[in-house]
Parts: sequence; structure tokens; C-alpha cells
Amino acid sequence: MENYFNIRYEFDKHAVLRAIDEALLLRNPEYICVSDGVILTTVNRDLNYRKVVDGAMFSICDSGYVPLYLRWIYGIERRQYCGSEIFMDIIRMKRYRMAFLGTTQPTLDGLKQHLSEVDPRINDMWFYSLPYKKVDEFDYPAIAEMLDRDGAEIIWVALGAPKQEIFMSKLKPYLKHGVMIAVGAAFKFYSGTDVSRAPHWMVRVHLEFVYRIYCEPKKQLNRCLMIVESLPKLLYQEWGRKKRGEKLMIESGK
Repeated sequence: MENYFNIRYEFDKHAVLRAIDEALLLRNPEYICVSDGVILTTVNRDLNYRKVVDGAMFSICDSGYVPLYLRWIYGIERRQYCGSEIFMDIIRMKRYRMAFLGTTQPTLDGLKQHLSEVDPRINDMWFYSLPYKKVDEFDYPAIAEMLDRDGAEIIWVALGAPKQEIFMSKLKPYLKHGVMIAVGAAFKFYSGTDVSRAPHWMVRVHLEFVYRIYCEPKKQLNRCLMIVESLPKLLYQEWGRKKRGEKLMIESGK
């Protein structure tokens, strides 16, 4: 794992999957954050939310821009591993019993139909549309009991950031096992009933945000404005961390 912008990232997808298997083997309930620009910004604005993200096993990098920033600041190469990718990677493995929590019932119904074409076992897995309420109002013991009774190993959560990360942190103490992964819009992308992911060429040239704005203008514009407003300070702080690290290395004679 590596710490940048006050987030503990795991960039190696193979290490991510190994960590999931280890947590399941040890029956340790855990959660993974899928850190996009919203999480990056909120972590650096809200110390309580930073504790939530720090409480995860790690974050994977959902942002296509963070690798660009790291190349510019540190001269290193890192790769994006977004929520929709880890979602389908694990679905295609056909190894785990899973539960799908969040979003609307029509989206879940479409998701179940499409994913069952990849793995027919998914027809018998649990899809639960969480009621629309504040994150403190969920009955976490009851949800955990249903998940434990179901035997779900991977628990997908789609409530949108920052709500879904707080949800996982509050549910974790009641779980006996299972790895929760917050995947945001992935349910919509693969439901066939809602917005789809941007075309590959837009993802490749870091223009996915333009497509998201087109699909959900009000929601995505507000998010983009928040990110753009915070970005100069975040880059300046990370550049300062790099310089302090270099100074310490020189002073220690390394």
C-alpha cells in the first residue's frame, strides 16, 4: 500500500484480490473504499470522514487523474483500478457468494438479469434495495444478521460517496464475516436500465467526467466544482510532502 493525498491506496489489482481472499479465509469482516475524486476531496475536508476511509483495508484508485498527479509530482507510474472494473473482475471469477445492497429496485432487477448471464448462480443471490434514509438511521444489526444468514462473502454497496463508505464502517462491527466493497455507479452501469459507463476512448483520454456530466448534469457538475476548487491545495500539499521526504532522506544520509 502507498499513502498519497491522505489516502492509503493499493494499486496492484492482484494484491487487492489476495487481500480479499485472506480476509475471507480468516473470517475477518472488512471493507474496501473505491476512491474517486469525491472521496479524495472529502477525505481532505472532513477529518471524521478521513477516519472512515482509514478504517478500510485500503482504497483502490477509481480516479483516472490521481495516476497523472503521481507521475507529475513523484515521477512514478501507477494505474487506475476503478469500481466498475473490480466489480466485473470478481463477478467473472464465479467464486464467491455475493450480496448487492443499494440503489432502486428496477436497477437491481436489471442488474440481476444481466449479471446472471455471466454467472447463473447470481439468480439465487441477495439483491436488496436499501430504504432511502440518513446513514445513521439504518438498522445495522438487522442488516448484518440477514447477510450472515445468507452467507454472503462479497457485499457490494452502492449508495454513492460519501454515504456508502460511512454505511460500511457502521455495518462492519455487526458482521461476522464478509468483505464489503463500495462501487458507486457500477450497479447503474451494468443494469441496462440506467446510465452506462463512458465509451472506452473517453476513459482512456481522461474525459469520462464529461460523459458523466452529460448523463447527470446537476449531480456531476456539483461534484466537479468541489473537486476543482480543492485541487490546487491538494497538489500543493502533496508536493510539500514529497519535498519533506526528500529532505529527511538527505539528512539521514540515504
